[in-house]
Amino acid sequence: MASPYRAIFAAPGTLAFTVSGFFGRLPLSMLGIGIVTMISQLTGRYGLAGALTATLALSAAVLGPQVSRLVDQYGQRRVLRPATLVTTSAVTGLLVSAHQGAPDWLLFVFSAGAGCVPSVGAMVRSRWSALYRDSPRELHTAYSFESVMDEICFIVGPIASIGLSTVWFPEAGPVIAVASLLVGVFWLTAQRSTEPAPHPREAGADRRTVLRSRGLQVLVGTFTATGAIFGSVDVVTVAFAEEQGRKAAASIVLAIWALGSCIAGLLFGLLHLKGRTEPRWVLGICAMAVSMIPLLLAGNLPFLAVALFVAGLAIAPTMVTTMALIEKHVPPARLTEGMTWTGTGLAVGVALGSSVAGWVIDAAGARSGYVVSISAGAAAAAVAFAGYRRLTRPALGEGPDAHAQQQHAADDDRRHGSQPVA
Repeated sequence: MASPYRAIFAAPGTLAFTVSGFFGRLPLSMLGIGIVTMISQLTGRYGLAGALTATLALSAAVLGPQVSRLVDQYGQRRVLRPATLVTTSAVTGLLVSAHQGAPDWLLFVFSAGAGCVPSVGAMVRSRWSALYRDSPRELHTAYSFESVMDEICFIVGPIASIGLSTVWFPEAGPVIAVASLLVGVFWLTAQRSTEPAPHPREAGADRRTVLRSRGLQVLVGTFTATGAIFGSVDVVTVAFAEEQGRKAAASIVLAIWALGSCIAGLLFGLLHLKGRTEPRWVLGICAMAVSMIPLLLAGNLPFLAVALFVAGLAIAPTMVTTMALIEKHVPPARLTEGMTWTGTGLAVGVALGSSVAGWVIDAAGARSGYVVSISAGAAAAAVAFAGYRRLTRPALGEGPDAHAQQQHAADDDRRHGSQPVA
């Protein structure tokens, strides 16, 4: 391990919450693709599979920030364990209903209930932030490491989920995902020494969502389009591999995509970058958008794997830069909620991308589904450029003058527009 990474693990407890956090976030990469694989095997309906995954993602988008807001207020242990039990019950109901051939509406009900799943990645990042808030270089390395952990999950998760469901039994992927969630969350919340202190709301405190921050709105909006990239690529790749007669190979191809991001994230964490963060972030979003174009040209799985590896190189650096921007636009006492809102944007995008891609696959074939990925990339770049000016402004405060700051920012937008400056 390179010295910057060795340095961040010098603090006691960091290794333990990293390992437990890895298990807790595995369902992020396993559950959605596991549902797609399970439903496609049981019914052969990719449209239904994509719609169920979209329902799960949309439910998580609604419930996730509320869970994280409660975590900021009451602490991780008191909130995450009940939320995890609710998710486990809902996924269990979904698996039983799918196995028994229950009506579609019941599958949607349980998919919606599973959206209570906590954002474990945000919980781990908030622990890093509590440790290194006053050490920007170490925090940059920690965030880079977390992006690498995310990508490792996306290497291991799809392989495990698709492989188990195709080789063992259709429900195996989601079953292992829920088991991993239970182990990870209960292990993580048992570690009290590194848990960030809760911030109870005092009488008269501002109780509005941090999403009122105009900079955070840009990040969430852009990540909604970015999530559509991820959701569509997952679903289309599974269908494309099936058309090629090698459905199980989809997990390997998706793992190669994550591997590209993993390598880029490791290298990015070694850098001590100077200059403004905002232009670097816009460049990363644009790189992700452009990297989607070659996917439409893929005629076989090896070509697709290479194209996805190259596309993955832009992901982790952009995610790390996003975390730095969140800290600029969200008060420290609301950081978990702010991080979860970007996850919410991703979840909404995954829902839209997977659902639309499923319909396109059913109507026009697998490779045509990559048009959804390209369109999502273009939308992400457009939102990033349109909101650039908001990102360069100071974050809104939580004090009594916050409303005045917001009104001033709105007036300035009307006078000058929101395009990036040269």
